[in-house]
Amino acid sequence: MSESTETISAAVAAPETPATKQTLDIHEIMSILPHRYPFLLIDRVVEIERKQRIVAIKNVSFNEPQFQGHFPDYPIMPGVLMIEAIAQAGGALLLTEIPDRDNKLMVFTGINEAKFRRPVVPGDQVRIEVKVLNWRTSAVRMQGTATVEGKVVCEATVMCALVPRANKKAEG
Repeated sequence: MSESTETISAAVAAPETPATKQTLDIHEIMSILPHRYPFLLIDRVVEIERKQRIVAIKNVSFNEPQFQGHFPDYPIMPGVLMIEAIAQAGGALLLTEIPDRDNKLMVFTGINEAKFRRPVVPGDQVRIEVKVLNWRTSAVRMQGTATVEGKVVCEATVMCALVPRANKKAEG
């Protein structure tokens, strides 16, 4: 058997799981994160290094609801949404490692050193890179940088905790 045939056979025999994939499309992201429209702020994952680093893409559209009021004549993506996109990218990285992620939420516990360098406007494609600085069983600290066309638009260190998700049956 040739080397390329062995490689193909190995790939078919061992399909990628969310924890081993190197890219994620929107459907795969939605299977990991609980966020939905209008608050799902990453569209694609283009690089993953398990437990270390992730790179995600956010395509900014004029049709997003925040632009109705922020600002009507000069639409700018709110900085807090860029920070949220950083956290969601980090969540997509870390929640793939949690076997019972459907029963957990990742919530903010802190944001440090947030800086906003340039406005993000409709038509921009934001590249979000998140690196894990410290990861414990129930908490994580990550450094995120968002760029547009290679220029930094936002950066921050975010801290998040893993908490139990409310039982839907108990809510009813």
